[in-house]
Amino acid sequence: MPVKCCFHRSPTTETTVCSENMDTLLTNQAGLDAFRTFLKSEFSEENFELWLACEDFKKTESAEKIASKAKMIYSEFIEADAPEEINIDFSTRDLISKNIAEPTLKCFDEAQQVIYSLMAKDSFPRFLKSEIYKKLVNSKQVGNHKKWLPFL
Repeated sequence: MPVKCCFHRSPTTETTVCSENMDTLLTNQAGLDAFRTFLKSEFSEENFELWLACEDFKKTESAEKIASKAKMIYSEFIEADAPEEINIDFSTRDLISKNIAEPTLKCFDEAQQVIYSLMAKDSFPRFLKSEIYKKLVNSKQVGNHKKWLPFL
């Protein structure tokens, strides 16, 4: 069963339609792979990688693993000059920095939400206009019939 994104959005905004389609994209392996390739081509794959890392982190059960994964995510994406540093506001970064001493499964939720919103409002609409997306659609075409892509 597909997993829906964990963030509530108002059903009346234009972004919601895009986000709901992006939610479905993120549960479709072919769409996921194409979106990742697109983000790499735009040099913004760190956003997607953080989102994936946070989704994996939320499934962690062991307290020991929570601590080690939290430190890995923090050092890879959050701290200043991290290898794949994401662009988040100071207050979000500061809050995570304080909470990392005793991490919980929710310690990256705010950063993940900021990055998800950025991808939904900015990257995803450009992806839908990209050659990578067009190739994906064409690859799902059989004869004159297009296979259904649930994130359209």
